[in-house]
Amino acid sequence: MTLTELFPLLLVGIIIIAVAVLFTFIPVMLWISALAAGVRISIFTLVGMRLRRVVPRMVINPLIKAHKAGLGVTTNQLESHYLAGGNIDRVVNALIAAQRANIELSFERCAAIDLAGRDVLEAVQMSVNPKVIETPFIAGVAMDGIEVKAKARITVRANIERLVGGAGEDTIIARVGEGIVSTIGSSHDHNKVLENPDLISQTVLTKGLDAGTAFEILSIDIADIDIGKNIGAELQIDQAEADKNIAQAKAEERRAMAVAQEQEMRARVEEMQAKVVEAEAEVPLAMAEALRSGNIGVMDYMNLKNVMADTDMRDMISKLSKHENDEDDNDSK
Repeated sequence: MTLTELFPLLLVGIIIIAVAVLFTFIPVMLWISALAAGVRISIFTLVGMRLRRVVPRMVINPLIKAHKAGLGVTTNQLESHYLAGGNIDRVVNALIAAQRANIELSFERCAAIDLAGRDVLEAVQMSVNPKVIETPFIAGVAMDGIEVKAKARITVRANIERLVGGAGEDTIIARVGEGIVSTIGSSHDHNKVLENPDLISQTVLTKGLDAGTAFEILSIDIADIDIGKNIGAELQIDQAEADKNIAQAKAEERRAMAVAQEQEMRARVEEMQAKVVEAEAEVPLAMAEALRSGNIGVMDYMNLKNVMADTDMRDMISKLSKHENDEDDNDSK
């Protein structure tokens, strides 16, 4: 086959490859779908999206949806939101839902809410259909020392104006919990709280707990209420136990001091007895020295011995008399 015969075949192949590349790079079918839906968009705009690394279908499909809903959203707005990392489809769905619910919501605010990380479609739906947040059991202690546990159901509605920068559900639960604890704590008798649990919800609602949050509190209902521990009695028991331990410690301290004083007195007595024994041991030596030196005579020494013997005899007689008197007293008893 000659070159002249191959040329038409090569030309056809090149045309087919060029058309395939063209249809791959340029979303012609998406352009046709947009035109069919009444969205006027240039083919060069789609090529520009490819060059800007924007997926055309991620912009065109929400644009068609917005055009059918009658929203005045432009391609540049959607494309810029896509490049900022937002979810175009969710933003358009939120705008459509807000329009159907007669909620005033602009594209700029909707895009800001989406870029802030909040689910703007869920927020719009919550504005129409309020959400119920249930708290765990929150315990408070009344003035009579009885613990009261309460569980609340908080009905909230999303506040579109405060979605950017507003606090979330955790803040609502924390504030309601604080209000429940303070209301129970200010009650003199826990029975009043049990009889009128609506006092808790009324008191909490008057405090404006939704300030600075992304929600508007519609109602607070006490779902369940229960009695807990007798905290006052437990505190008194703990205080009594602490007082007892302190008294025992002080008594032990006094006993230890008494034992120490007794031991000190015994040591002093033993020391004095030792000194007496030591002094008595020196008496015979002193007497011998006195006899040798002539300070006393033998008769003086004998008279001293007689006096000592007489004194010992009298001591024995007095002890025997006392012993006999004690025996007579025992016999008489």
